[in-house]
Amino acid sequence: MTGAGAVPSGAARALRAAVLAGPALALAACAASMPRDRAEEVCFEEARLALHPRGQVALGVASGRGLVSKVEIDLSSAYLMGRDPAEVYARCVKSKSGQPPSRPLYSRTDWKG
Repeated sequence: MTGAGAVPSGAARALRAAVLAGPALALAACAASMPRDRAEEVCFEEARLALHPRGQVALGVASGRGLVSKVEIDLSSAYLMGRDPAEVYARCVKSKSGQPPSRPLYSRTDWKG
């Protein structure tokens, strides 16, 4: 059938579905494009910040300027909300790689939480 009120054929419906789904599939592929081992490295740091804030203080003396100081604090929203670092780690790895972590955070030998 052709015309303004025509019902599309099966092939036309499939084509329309593919055209509409294409951009969504492309975005999904971009969202999880990091290899899992790299995602685990990145997300390990996010989990550490969920456990406690991190910071540093530097003091020094500069000629002509006297005492110089610097304070830096890294604070994550996961820490402020009291989220479990293992949950932060697992969700982060899944979102960055599309796969679950190769092992849970608390079973990693480098985790000191």
